[in-house]
Amino acid sequence: MREGDETPRAGESGRPELFEPVVREDVLRVRRPGTRWLSTGPDGGQSRGSVAYNVSVPEGWEHTDLGAYVAERRARAGFDEPGPALFTGVDLDHLRGARAGPVEAYATAGVSNPATLPTGTEESASAEPSTPMAPDRTDVDGCPAWRRDDDRLTRWTDAGPGTVNLIVGTTRALAAGAFANLIAVVAEAKAATLLAATGVPGTTTDAVIVGCDPDGEPAAFSGSATSVGAAARACVREAVCASLASRYADRTLPASVAAAEHGVHTTGRATVFRVDRRGADRTTDDRDDRNTDDRRGRNADDHDRS
Repeated sequence: MREGDETPRAGESGRPELFEPVVREDVLRVRRPGTRWLSTGPDGGQSRGSVAYNVSVPEGWEHTDLGAYVAERRARAGFDEPGPALFTGVDLDHLRGARAGPVEAYATAGVSNPATLPTGTEESASAEPSTPMAPDRTDVDGCPAWRRDDDRLTRWTDAGPGTVNLIVGTTRALAAGAFANLIAVVAEAKAATLLAATGVPGTTTDAVIVGCDPDGEPAAFSGSATSVGAAARACVREAVCASLASRYADRTLPASVAAAEHGVHTTGRATVFRVDRRGADRTTDDRDDRNTDDRRGRNADDHDRS
């Protein structure tokens, strides 16, 4: 919806169809009366209200009183209603939305602070710089087609601050478990999309707000095989791809955390233990079942000597 256009898209019931987006003063407001929200952002959790926000912040932004800052930005934009809010360093010129069935998604996507999770292979465990990726073309209806570019080794931060923020709403009335699960569905779709497009599953500051209409048609589940879950996955994929394509249309996109000023590469290891009918045996690493009894004894001896 264009700035200043406050006319709802009314369905047969007289209620707006899906959600009403308005952007003013670098603030996105997504509105549907009486929505139940769940936010992973600052001062998040569950709430009930008509609106949720995604606020684009300037470079060098260092506010710590986030509630006061949101109120200030809402007032500047002429948005009176309070609601959950996310913050992004991405300019809202790169905001993109997608709609499928009973779901809408709004995404701003930037990856200047990537977060990777190596899974044990030599390639994934390496944090060394790799050849950057650059878009052959920009297609706002889908992800860019990436190509190798050996001559354009630039830093992630050349694209400015970034994060991946998503506001995803459905007109269905989700059961409590289904509502919480929608966060997982959205995060999974975001990670899969980013891995395919950029080689990283997310950034250090990604956040999600999901919303549902408690007066809508009931839905007991929101998993990937349900109408809500499948639509949410598709919406997230298309919106994130389109936002990336817009933001990186003329920028090189490296595929390395080492090239990022604020990226993280999680190399710490956790101890794996076996859980059976007797409870947890935390002396056992279950990655190798061979010589379990011998290893268990040695670990116990080591523990006694420590």
